[in-house]
Formats: sequence, structure tokens, C-alpha cells
Amino acid sequence: MKNAETPAVKLVLYGAMSSLGSALMAESLRRQHEVIAILDDLTALAPRPGLRTKGGSLFDPQQVKRSVAGSSAVICLLDAPQLPGSVTAGQACAPQDQARAVAALVAGLQAAAIRRLILVGDFAVLDNPNPAPAASLPREVAQEILVALHASPLDWTLVNAPAGLPGLGIEHFNQVSSSLEPGLAEPLRRLNGVAIGINDELRLNLHLREHVQFVDTLAQG
Repeated sequence: MKNAETPAVKLVLYGAMSSLGSALMAESLRRQHEVIAILDDLTALAPRPGLRTKGGSLFDPQQVKRSVAGSSAVICLLDAPQLPGSVTAGQACAPQDQARAVAALVAGLQAAAIRRLILVGDFAVLDNPNPAPAASLPREVAQEILVALHASPLDWTLVNAPAGLPGLGIEHFNQVSSSLEPGLAEPLRRLNGVAIGINDELRLNLHLREHVQFVDTLAQG
């Protein structure tokens, strides 16, 4: 139950069907936010307090406008599988489709008068002149996305996507510190840390119109 002092935060999430999407939903719900996951299959997530699902393609500005209407902020995980409206089932969208999604997202948010956007993707290519061959986003496409964001009035933050682990759901992130499944402790801790960081970015309005990388201090130590 929310207490009277809890601010009403309504987050729209594109990319809920991914490990980071699960971590974000778990952390946002812990903070008593309302989370609206935009999905093609509205039954893909089990019902739980504070979580709703809505439809609407990420690649159509009018559908984006309808999906995000009334929200406080939008988080989009560009490299997530099963983005709503994508033609590539179970895998990340092709680079030009990611650029097309960002164009629709920017137009839809402006039409809905929503300014705050967290965009997560394979943007490490912007920092590295020699990206790994497996990078899902070529440098020129990442630059195209960055130019589109700079040209918009949105309060965006560009976040480098962390490595995920298929098969992780909200339940895994409800027991981050007590997971008994071998091999899950490190990815759960790492993804949970990114989810906490993204929620803090929204709460404190940090790094507006900037590109950020979340650093795993425990791994470095």
C-alpha cells in the first residue's frame, strides 16, 4: 500500500521482456512506482500490484503517443528482444530499425508532452573507435540516434546497455541477495545495480541530455 508521502511516478517501459527489463520492473515496483509495460502480448507478464500492460508499436509515433500518454517518464531498452511492433521475434532489432524506433519515440513523446526519456542500447560504440564485431549497433547508426536526440527538446539520458542473461524474470530480482541458483548471483547483482542507477537518474534528474555508462565498482575492486 502506498503512503500519502509517496510521489505518484508512472513509468512506461519498452523492452520489458529482457533481463534488464525484469530488473527495472522489480526495482521500480519496490519504489512504489506504477509501471506500464508496452507489449505485443498483453498476457506475457503475470499480474502484480503496480504493474500494467498496454499495447502499441514502438515504430509508429501515433501509437507511441497513445501508449505513453499520462506517464511521468519513458524507459526504452533498444537492444531488448520482443520490442512491440518489431518484426524480429526473440532478438534485438536490426540497427536501422532501432534508429526508426527512436525517431518514432521522439515524435510520440513530444506529441504526448512527455519530456523524460531513458534510452538504453549498445551505445558503447560511441566511446570506442574499434567496437567489438558483435556490437548490435554500428557507430554510424548510434551517431544518427544521438543527433536525433540532440535535435529534440526531450530531457533524455543515453545509457550503455549492460550484458544480460536470458531467462531472468521479476522473481529473480526479488531475491537478488539470496539467490540459490548457481551462476546467477553476479548477473543478478550487476543488472540490479543498473536498474537502481536508472531509477536514481529519474528520481534525481541526473545526466540530462548526456551519455552515461554505469560502472560496476565491486567488479573493479
